Amino acid sequence: MTLALSIAGNVFVVLGSLVFATAALGVIRFPDTFARISAVGTAGGIGIALVLGGAFLLAPSLPDLLKVGVAIALQLTTSAVGSIAIARSAYLARAPLAPLTYDELDESRDRS
Repeated sequence: MTLALSIAGNVFVVLGSLVFATAALGVIRFPDTFARISAVGTAGGIGIALVLGGAFLLAPSLPDLLKVGVAIALQLTTSAVGSIAIARSAYLARAPLAPLTYDELDESRDRS
């Protein structure tokens, strides 16, 4: 393994960890359920891609490349679908919105 791959792999793993830490901060600081769901869903996709990409760079091989590719593809698709499903269920359960939030899905307001 070359020094450049080792450095790049470690940088990717650290960046992925920072993305997860930022998402955790967003879960604590964001004002409502929907913003928190957005933070976790986005960080899940980006953070896993960076961590797995970094792990692959630390120990590159063809079978590992296939595994990393499948894992990232599955994470990106399921994270998006899961986030949308959770946000929809929170909306249907009437989770409170942060003040001054515009509700595009409210069917009771006038459409003129």
